[in-house]
Amino acid sequence: MQNAKDFKFEIIVKDKKAKIRVGKITTAHGIIETPAFVPVGTKGTVKGLTPQDLREAEAQILFGNTYHLHLRPGEDIVKKFGGLAKFMSWNGPTITDSGGFQVFSLGQLKMKLTEEGEGTQVNVVNIKDEGVIFRSHIDGSKHLFTPEISIEIQKKLGADLILAFDECVPHPSTHEYTREAMERTHKWALRSLTVSQRKPFYHPWRQALYGIIQGGVYQDLREKSAKFISNLDFDGIAIGGVSVGESKLEMRQAIDWSYPFLPENKPRHLLGIGEIDDIFDVIEGGIDSFDCVIPTRFGRYGIVFVGPPEGNIKNRFRLDVNKTNCARDKNPISKECLCYVCANFTRAYIHHLFRAQELLAYRLASYHNIFFINNLVKKIRESILEDKFQRFKRAWLE
Repeated sequence: MQNAKDFKFEIIVKDKKAKIRVGKITTAHGIIETPAFVPVGTKGTVKGLTPQDLREAEAQILFGNTYHLHLRPGEDIVKKFGGLAKFMSWNGPTITDSGGFQVFSLGQLKMKLTEEGEGTQVNVVNIKDEGVIFRSHIDGSKHLFTPEISIEIQKKLGADLILAFDECVPHPSTHEYTREAMERTHKWALRSLTVSQRKPFYHPWRQALYGIIQGGVYQDLREKSAKFISNLDFDGIAIGGVSVGESKLEMRQAIDWSYPFLPENKPRHLLGIGEIDDIFDVIEGGIDSFDCVIPTRFGRYGIVFVGPPEGNIKNRFRLDVNKTNCARDKNPISKECLCYVCANFTRAYIHHLFRAQELLAYRLASYHNIFFINNLVKKIRESILEDKFQRFKRAWLE
């Protein structure tokens, strides 16, 4: 058995009247103060940013993708270099997903061309209780993911936090199909637990395993899944299936329906959210950590985060630096931001970089966005400690 002392979760402060709380997750590679935002480094890199950039931007933990890292460079190579954190020179806490979401989203449909050049869509994912057979989105090669294989890959990748293999249904899906997928996820959760506790262990630190709650947009299924997963011997709980096309209201309902069944003494992670208003809502809903690609994806498009009242009415937390009104703007991206980009560059310069398609544009915008979100979450954490969360939330959202 791996060293149990490498992982611990502590609650520092919990609001007496609400669900919000401040905590601390201890891992072999460092401490994560919660609530915490987790930047996504899909292929072992947060797009456009170096590990030094991420440290300056106050990132505490990075999210790697099991599906992509399995396809290339391969988990055996990562293991040889001492695990994901060391391989990418991050050397801080990391988390990897199960690969389930990518298996279903990237491999679900593929265009098959006839000799005449006409295309038809064919399903290239074969889902069975044993596991999932899918074809790589890179070269079409066939692969099998089972709970055992997913966990084995993650054990070799060596992340501090790993996720059970699950089936993430698209939105919309029928109640019947969502129920079948949820029940399959529950069976896979049991198998994931078993293999996670089985030798060999490839790294000397403990890898904490999170179970995943599914159930789509259906209250009865969310409650059933929350009860089942929470009663198993997982180190933490993740809520999945909330960034597959459902509305913000449905996302919040999924959290609310799950909350009464979540263990108080285990960390809670929400998969796939990163909008400003969502951040306030999920933290208020009792979530400890959450990940999203939005900061860097927006950054590559020239969409940068700003604090109120700098945005417009429609998108009050966003600024599009591609717009011509930024061409002569001497202001930083956000006047209240203390990041390296805002301290040294103007909107006009960053606008110029995007118009000229210079690579530095993507780095500066992504750097700012990661810092902005991390700093916002840090301020939220401080407001909870000072019993001022509601006041801080109103200042941002009202």
